[in-house]
Amino acid sequence: MKKSFTILLLFLLPMLVLGQVGNIGKISCSVTDSVSAKAVPYVTVTLKDGTKILTGTTADGNGNFLLSDLPLGKFTLELSFIGYSTKKLPVNLTANNPALQLKNFKLSPEAKMLGAVEVTGQKALVEDKGDRLVYNAEKDISNAGGTAADVLRKVPTLTVDLDGNVQMRGNSNIKVLVNGKPSAMMARNLADALRQMPANVIKSVEIITNPGAKFDAEGSAGVINIITKKGMQGFSGTTTVTAGNYNRSLGTSLNYNKKKISFALKATGYQNRNRREHTLTRTTLQNGSPLNILYQRNQADNIATGGYGEMSLDYDLDSLSRLNFAANVWGGNFPSDNTMQSTLFNPAGNQLAAFRNNSRFYNPYGNGQLDLGYTKNFKQKDREFSLLGQFSRMPDNYFYETDTYSSTNEITFRQHSSNYSRNKEYTMQTDYTHPFKIYGRRDTTNLKLEIGLKTIRRDIGSEYEVKEAAGGDGELLFNPNLSNEFDYFQRVYSGYASLRLESRKKWSLNAGARLEQTNIEGRFLNDVDIESNIKDHYQNLIPSITLSKGIKNHTVKISYTQRIQRPLVWFLNPWVNRTDTLNLITGNPYLNPELNHASELAYNLNTKKGLSVNSALYWNYTDNAIEYLATVNTEGVSVNQPQNIAQRNIYGLNLNASGQPNKNWNLSGGINLRHVALTSTGLNQQNSGWVWNLNTNTSYKLPKNYAVQANGFFSSGWIGLQGRNSGFYWHSLALKKEFWDKKASLNLGLNNPFVRGVRQTREQAAPTFYADNRSLFFNRSVRLTFEWRFGQMTAGGKQSKKITNDDKGDR
Repeated sequence: MKKSFTILLLFLLPMLVLGQVGNIGKISCSVTDSVSAKAVPYVTVTLKDGTKILTGTTADGNGNFLLSDLPLGKFTLELSFIGYSTKKLPVNLTANNPALQLKNFKLSPEAKMLGAVEVTGQKALVEDKGDRLVYNAEKDISNAGGTAADVLRKVPTLTVDLDGNVQMRGNSNIKVLVNGKPSAMMARNLADALRQMPANVIKSVEIITNPGAKFDAEGSAGVINIITKKGMQGFSGTTTVTAGNYNRSLGTSLNYNKKKISFALKATGYQNRNRREHTLTRTTLQNGSPLNILYQRNQADNIATGGYGEMSLDYDLDSLSRLNFAANVWGGNFPSDNTMQSTLFNPAGNQLAAFRNNSRFYNPYGNGQLDLGYTKNFKQKDREFSLLGQFSRMPDNYFYETDTYSSTNEITFRQHSSNYSRNKEYTMQTDYTHPFKIYGRRDTTNLKLEIGLKTIRRDIGSEYEVKEAAGGDGELLFNPNLSNEFDYFQRVYSGYASLRLESRKKWSLNAGARLEQTNIEGRFLNDVDIESNIKDHYQNLIPSITLSKGIKNHTVKISYTQRIQRPLVWFLNPWVNRTDTLNLITGNPYLNPELNHASELAYNLNTKKGLSVNSALYWNYTDNAIEYLATVNTEGVSVNQPQNIAQRNIYGLNLNASGQPNKNWNLSGGINLRHVALTSTGLNQQNSGWVWNLNTNTSYKLPKNYAVQANGFFSSGWIGLQGRNSGFYWHSLALKKEFWDKKASLNLGLNNPFVRGVRQTREQAAPTFYADNRSLFFNRSVRLTFEWRFGQMTAGGKQSKKITNDDKGDR
């Protein structure tokens, strides 16, 4: 690995050196009002060579700016700001005098000053940022009081089913970050984690379908980055209270940002209700002929309770260096109690067995994470060095008690199980970014070199045991055949180098490579069979390239990258969930990683009137794809666990548009059409077909600080190797009222107000069974959210850099 990474650095180092030749000039200035002598903030600064723009910047809040890395020669400095006359000044940078300092440069107010203007336009709900799509969740009033799952249902390219399972363009192997850093909670079980995260803390969601070399290679479908709300300068805070029949929460945040110190504290407690009914009809097959038929019906109504807290402290050592520390904790209990009625028939329709299972399942979980970082900026804009560290620990425990009753309502069997699961993760990372320029006769090219090294150590364990008893009065006895202890160790060493080029003629190139070495060891401590141990290592060189061209308000982009999906903790845990004695669920510690090839051709249009159109043709090809598969034995018992299948092939079209028909109306929507083909040569199975989903969102600002919003989503379902799910839909309405000088608001939200619940079917087929699943999810809900914002909030402050076990890159 070291040799390959060294070659990359040696290849790019000469360009770094060459880019500095001749660029030694700089201009610094402070801008003031010629009448009041007060500073003029945020002045637009442009340096021109004749009519050609060389570079530019914006002054800070005190009217100061710095232009560096300038060539020597005679140029024109142009300063402009609303309400002031544009000022032009000739400048001459020579070898003897390469630095020009202008003090109290004065701008004169225009003779005709504009009157006060009220800005009524709205920020677009969906924005294209070049390498990512951004959904501005805080601008969507229908999110108030909901969960992160409600938010992700409205994000382009994503599909979230009624259980909270997420797919990006038909692939569920997604890397989810929170504020650009990994979350052990999200890696544990994404659907559960999203239900526990309040929507009120989310500012925006970034979708990165083809990440570059600076990103970790993990996440075969792409990266979702959930950005939470940040504090501003001064002292500020918020308090949010939500009451509803399915969601309840109470949260507060405090932020203090002054001079060299920034401090933030957040805490949220929540309750979420999950109510559903489910029926299963499954025929067990032997050599293609029916052997027995199982009919099951269960219902569940559970309330999950939990909380979230975060503290961050940042200290500026000087104007260019910063230390940051952050700690956050999640915790709670996610129960899944249910009553299951099971009946087994023979092919002739005669009853073979009938019984009832009463299961009490509870999942006390937690996650603690510490971040420590040092960031060094330089006077040269965009030049940065950082050294970051992170430690996270996630105890994730599962307990269940299952009682089996006969048709005469007598207890015939009892089983208790405990699983103490842990996941410790240690990460160290260093990154360096160096910008430089190449000046040509007709064009100027901005270049940015990014290099970095990283190491991740993951220590995973699972201690599980099962106790059983016959009858209601029998003693629970330890079952050694169903108990064990599993240790799993993963080490990832990586290095990357990438080069970004942007020209004044709107050409952009981002090319790079990432080298990753993965070492894996695993063992069952109570198993003397040496073959049950796991030991593997593999090396991957991950290329990535994105080329784009802007033509007026049009942009065309083509990209290619590879991605790796290492098995998640949830996939690996060998503990078996036997709450339903005829449908067992377990992990697979012998999984291999996925390797995904992703290509994309995109076209974007952004007009001056606010219309934004984002479209993409894409193709994803995956080897060793991970799918949950079921097998059924002759007694009618199913085992459902993740397995590697041969291939997953997806190609499709994304189309999203957003705009403002007028200053008060925001409208957006999109469609995703894709063809999915799955093949497993080992299981001699394949499945394919077309699927699609559609979403639309509209909001309108009314007089007297009222606003209304409506959202709708429909999916045709999705395809797996063993079957497919039927379509489902989701719609919501919201009404918002602001008061107390817009420092407080009330938000009334309705989810699926016109239906009691949403039904969904799933058909599965394999050589050993055929199954028909029918589910009813109760999700007609109402919630009222009160939010109060207090303190002094002004723009400004720095953004600390933290570890990212998929680096978020530049924003």
